Amino acid sequence: MIQISALPAFTDNYIWLLQDHSTQRCAVVDPGDAAPVQAWLTAHPGWVLSDILITHHHHDHVGGVERLKKATDATVYGPASERIPVRDVALKDNDRISVLGWDFDVIQVPGHTLGHIAFYHQGHLFCGDTLFAAGCGRLFEGTPEQMHHSLSRLAALPEDTLVYCTHEYTLSNLKFAAAVEPGNPDTLERLAKVARQREAGIMTLPSTLALEKLTNPFLRTGETSVKEKVDERNGLDNRAPSAVFAALRAWKDTF
Repeated sequence: MIQISALPAFTDNYIWLLQDHSTQRCAVVDPGDAAPVQAWLTAHPGWVLSDILITHHHHDHVGGVERLKKATDATVYGPASERIPVRDVALKDNDRISVLGWDFDVIQVPGHTLGHIAFYHQGHLFCGDTLFAAGCGRLFEGTPEQMHHSLSRLAALPEDTLVYCTHEYTLSNLKFAAAVEPGNPDTLERLAKVARQREAGIMTLPSTLALEKLTNPFLRTGETSVKEKVDERNGLDNRAPSAVFAALRAWKDTF
């Protein structure tokens, strides 16, 4: 059985730590800083870091890779079309890898960056900065159409899938979601709960795809309530869900 926990980094990043207690081997996802990982390894003698999974090239996701590789000789997996430090295995869409005895499907999810990938193993999705709790990543390199398609692919996974994204943005994302759908009771209930969690210093991740479909406006571009709100703001009739998404993302950028 693999145990999954979060190592906080910087101001709002999480480095996901996967632990196989039967072998005392572990893996990390998107170690933007080596220090939290090395601190955990020091505090847990006997454990070996065997694998490093990278979703995209941004520094707060890869900044610790070289130090960890030098200290542990872990295998580094990352997207083939991006420059990833000391990458050993270059991954493309629909590739499959085995890490700690788990098979992961690689899903290409361009939008935040052009080469961004996600890792999926039955019920567990490590999606970097593509899908957030109640939100999605900014479009630094890709188009709204690409990101909408990427999110649609992730949303097609089983609803009980746990969503392990890499930032604690849930509260601010839900404030936006409530502005988009002020009449959505699921969003308002989640906002109140998350506000209490953050007040108490409790992390809000992982989420589930079922919860995201109820409360994340970026997965709800086909809902009449979302479309009407966007049209009302823009004075347009956005017919395609990808156009609704583009308008939503532009609104969120200045929210």
